[in-house]
Amino acid sequence: MIFSNISLKIRIFLSMILLVLLASVLIATVTIYQYDEQTKDYNILRFGRKENATIRDIEIELKRKTTYPINTQNLSKIFQDRIYEIANVHKLTITMYDMNGKLLKSSIPFDFEKTTDKPLLKAFVYELANNSNHKILKSKREDGITYQSSYTYINDPRFKRIGILELRIAQDNEDQKKELREFMSRLFLVYLLMFIIAIAIAYFLSSFITRSIQTISQKIKETGLNKRNEKITLNAASSEIKSLVDAYNNMIDQLEDSAVKLAQSEREQAWREMAKQVAHEIKNPLTPMRLSVQSFDRRFDPEDPNIKEKMQEYSETLIQQIDVMSSIASAFSDFAKMPTQKKEELDVVDVIKHALDIFTESYIKYSPEEKQIYANLDKIQLIRVITNLVKNATQAMKPEEENPSIEIKVASKDTTVVITVSDNGKGISEENKLLIFEPKFTTKTSGMGLGLPMIKNIIEAYDGTISFTSSEKIGTIFTIILPKI
Repeated sequence: MIFSNISLKIRIFLSMILLVLLASVLIATVTIYQYDEQTKDYNILRFGRKENATIRDIEIELKRKTTYPINTQNLSKIFQDRIYEIANVHKLTITMYDMNGKLLKSSIPFDFEKTTDKPLLKAFVYELANNSNHKILKSKREDGITYQSSYTYINDPRFKRIGILELRIAQDNEDQKKELREFMSRLFLVYLLMFIIAIAIAYFLSSFITRSIQTISQKIKETGLNKRNEKITLNAASSEIKSLVDAYNNMIDQLEDSAVKLAQSEREQAWREMAKQVAHEIKNPLTPMRLSVQSFDRRFDPEDPNIKEKMQEYSETLIQQIDVMSSIASAFSDFAKMPTQKKEELDVVDVIKHALDIFTESYIKYSPEEKQIYANLDKIQLIRVITNLVKNATQAMKPEEENPSIEIKVASKDTTVVITVSDNGKGISEENKLLIFEPKFTTKTSGMGLGLPMIKNIIEAYDGTISFTSSEKIGTIFTIILPKI
């Protein structure tokens, strides 16, 4: 699972390194095994040569004329002294037994009877008697030294079996082990050099293989619907990468066509929605104006002594509705154009304080963390943002709320000014959170839903951000982050 999260470049690099390590370990293992097998074969051949030469000397000794008849009982006498000479010449141990495994003579200068494993020897005698080759080879390791023994029959000149011959040689492989250690140390240095070279080659190959993929990946990351996307051009690439590049370039062509069509569709839809909204908002004041004019026409009497008061009343009604239409036109005009980026050095703490002076609610609290925080902003636009957010917060208060609270905080964090407006009102529902900054969206019975979108435009014009967190029946917190001086 962890390996699947590693980049392709690192995977290729690690795979090649692991392959080199695995090959090195396998070669070293095979080398040690082969060296050990060669040592064993060498010892067997060496022991075989010594065994053949020793048996030949014993046979020659038995063919000589002696004062003792050649039989089992006289073997110890015949080889009384000669056994030591033969053993010394061939550098091995010679032991003779009768046909039942009883010791007759040995080249070992101490009491061999005490060192012989009699039950084991009887087993060898039984095995020798049932062996078709009439020869047994055994190996035994004691104190780090390997002993090899062979058991064969001793025959008289007439090929009659008169005894059992044990030849034993100590195979001290310390020299071979030393050679193996020296060889492995040299081999390790070669492997170390090879491993360093393999790391360099693996890094180069992994970088070369993934270079084209990284280029494609970077281009894909930079691809956007509303951006000018560039096609990928690779001079040297494999057929698979070239196929991927062609698919990406085709996608870019299709994306540009789709972006043009989408932009056109969005503009048309925006104009349609805007036209519907303007028409709807203008119809609202036109209805009472029409009713007022119709009522005035029916009730107009030049002789009425109160005609001036009635004219004044009708005029005020018409003027009021005309003002509503004017505010509608101004709101749409303000939303349609981005605010002018007029920047001046101002104290954010002081400006927000003056912006809150128009609110008389006792539950509105202002909590600046510092006395002065300066930023390059437009004073009027900042006041507009604060008053709009606080007004929305007061309108979000639940009628049954016993302890309403709206708190405005200002703080300095690194190179930014952080302004928060929090309330304990009714909150924003989950389905409305995604629409809160959309034009003409509102949850109030009055208004055009342009306040928050307009605030967002103002803040983003000054390279700032606005976000919010809200829970139903708990409250809402709007957070504004603007750059400081």
